[in-house]
Amino acid sequence: MADTDAAAPTDRHQFPCAQCGAQLRFAPGQRRLTCQYCGHEQDIPATDEDRSTALTAHDLRTALDNHLPPEAMEETRVLNCSNCGAQVEFDPDTHSKQCPFCASPVVTDTGTHRHIKPAAVLPFRLTEKEAHESMNRWLKGLWFAPNGLKSYARSDRTLDGLYVPYWAFDAFARSRYSGERGDAYYQTRSVTRNGKRTTQRVRKIRWRRVSGNVQRQFHDVLVMAAQSLPRKYVRALEPWMLADLAPYSPQFLAGFRAEGYTVDLPDGHKIAIERMEEMIRQDVRRDIGGDEQRIHSLSTDHSDEKFKHLLLPIWMAAYRYHGKSYRFVVNAQTGKVQGERPWSKWKIAGAVALALVLAGLFLYFGEMQ
Repeated sequence: MADTDAAAPTDRHQFPCAQCGAQLRFAPGQRRLTCQYCGHEQDIPATDEDRSTALTAHDLRTALDNHLPPEAMEETRVLNCSNCGAQVEFDPDTHSKQCPFCASPVVTDTGTHRHIKPAAVLPFRLTEKEAHESMNRWLKGLWFAPNGLKSYARSDRTLDGLYVPYWAFDAFARSRYSGERGDAYYQTRSVTRNGKRTTQRVRKIRWRRVSGNVQRQFHDVLVMAAQSLPRKYVRALEPWMLADLAPYSPQFLAGFRAEGYTVDLPDGHKIAIERMEEMIRQDVRRDIGGDEQRIHSLSTDHSDEKFKHLLLPIWMAAYRYHGKSYRFVVNAQTGKVQGERPWSKWKIAGAVALALVLAGLFLYFGEMQ
């Protein structure tokens, strides 16, 4: 789905200011480019294609057979981080940079990356200042974090604005299942406690075999198309308000970087099928009903499968502590924060010691009474 070409890349993301010549930058929360030097503003023009056309999904089987039309493909210049494996798009005049995902120094490649063109982009809504405030609140709320991390939260260190690649899958699923429905009932039995006879209600389950069919239409099942960030943290940034998607335009990327996808379409599709099955199993349990359910077999046929390549926005920071990288990510649309964190061994040891002292005092005063 992606390959490298030695041809020179096009200068797609350079938008000079009409007044001073500096590079314009997309303004989060607005549909315009701004110049940080002279303050000049320039609206992002509407694209030739309307939103419904731009968001029309590609047929999955056509793409898996490498038969997508040429206009669905593009070439960009990317760097490859040897430490974390990220592929990040850079401007043509950039030759070295720090990787935004792990803070390791990297040197850009000189070739181009051919891949499926994004169909739509979710523009940044939060400014860097707003994202920093969200991250600070999250960092300051961490228990047993090293003091260095608290200092980092108070610093004015800049965040990296990144567009992360996603696959969004559509499918119609028909599923057949067999299993058992469990209905609860109660029996009363006599028990002896402390020499006294009493009764006790015991919960039992009566099982019976069942089978049936469920179906579901899936829309925009999201799969992160990169491996540079832990998937569990990125999934925790959901939900994304996809109603705000805009047709892909390089102006939205001005001043930001876009990560190239490293999870190819076939692998992304497998992950999407797993996510769909999670929801299908919930449907099956509801269809079985009762108080408890057992699923013995489940077979699903997927049809009308389609996909889109999307770019979703995050603000990100990489923090190094004792030689290890920790990453914090902020949903640049909602302000939701997730991330990795180091633990302070001294603070944990102090908390354990304090707990032991309090437990000892409790026992001591309990014995004196």
